[in-house]
Amino acid sequence: MKILSVVGARPQFVKLAPIAHESARRGAEHLIVHTGQHYDPLLSDVFFSELEIPAPDVHLGVGSGSHGHQTGSMLASMDDVLTEHRPDWVLVYGDTNSTLAGAVAAAKLHVPIAHLEAGLRSFNRRMPEEINRVLTDHAADLLLAPTQVAAGHLADEGLAGRTVVVGDVMTDVLLATREAVGDARPAALEEEGLADGEFYLATIHRAESTDDPDRLRAIVQSLAGLDAPVLLLAHPRLVAKAEAAGIDLSGGALRTRTPLGYRDLVAVADRARGVVTDSGGLQKEAFLLRTPCTTVRTETEWVETVELGWNVLVEPGDALLAAATRPRPADTDATPYGDGDAAARVLDALLAPR
Repeated sequence: MKILSVVGARPQFVKLAPIAHESARRGAEHLIVHTGQHYDPLLSDVFFSELEIPAPDVHLGVGSGSHGHQTGSMLASMDDVLTEHRPDWVLVYGDTNSTLAGAVAAAKLHVPIAHLEAGLRSFNRRMPEEINRVLTDHAADLLLAPTQVAAGHLADEGLAGRTVVVGDVMTDVLLATREAVGDARPAALEEEGLADGEFYLATIHRAESTDDPDRLRAIVQSLAGLDAPVLLLAHPRLVAKAEAAGIDLSGGALRTRTPLGYRDLVAVADRARGVVTDSGGLQKEAFLLRTPCTTVRTETEWVETVELGWNVLVEPGDALLAAATRPRPADTDATPYGDGDAAARVLDALLAPR
């Protein structure tokens, strides 16, 4: 069995880790293609080293660009990769341009496609991620859904016959990482003089947050006005867009730093009073750590976090301030994302006779 994973962005590297480890444990041949969608070492190399992922077998080096140019460049390169390696499965992850490019390239060459994190829906077609995930699901031969809600979405679209609920592989990684981190405090908290439970963690990077200067300014002003220091981990997109719009990322409560490695991110989120983000992955990580989350979006793919009271969807301004400073939610023992064995279930599905 030869499995070829296509990854290119920070959340995909996290999801890749347990798949790579489980493949090695079972003796399955596993090749890694890195598209280069995230090429900054802080968003790429550090995750491979920290999570002990083997170095990519192929690096396409695509880099940044518009959605069309970036996806097209990946497609052009993937044809040669798939023709050379002839995998039994192409495994794509999540909802990025790398996801879509890997799926379309495999479909054109009649290579079986498995989509990890299938069935997530925001029902907002203005989001490029929503387009990527819907198209990928309909191209894929095997849909690896993280939750029953995701499986329900796939059934509604006539895809139940291809669907297997495996749980969420990011749960596998987060639980193992939290245990490995233990009580160690990240250097970032010491350097900023931040005490446990007395700061907020913030990340803002999605195009709908950053590309409209007025909206971005409103988000930054809201963060700066919170009642405790805000550790803002500034994605390169945020830095570039803020600079172009003349928006100061250092005013008020803001303590702005470059992105952290995964272990430090988990440790910081675990010690934060709350998280404010537009990230899909961090919403779920905050829930798993039982850190209250405020999401600067009008919808989320991780509806369970909202239904259980640990996540609130807001617009910038007074609503953000009120949500971020709300009382701590009621504790819950719910485990909608599984118990940490998702990677084993994924390999079971991939290795099953077809």
